Amino acid sequence: MREIFAGMPWWVKWIAVPVIAIVVFGGLIASVVGFVVWLLFKVLIFVVLVGGIVFLVRKFMSSSSSRGDW
Repeated sequence: MREIFAGMPWWVKWIAVPVIAIVVFGGLIASVVGFVVWLLFKVLIFVVLVGGIVFLVRKFMSSSSSRGDW
């Protein structure tokens, strides 16, 4: 790979090639990033819902047991 870019100017390696890669693979990169963000959002929603259920059950169980002490 180094032999290919050996005689090229610096801007070909550091500007032209990355721009071409983004143009060619930009849709794929955007799809992967979008999927990861969607997956993290779903995991966050799951954690919030499970945490809420655990909190409500613990609160209900502690309040019902304290009423039983009367």
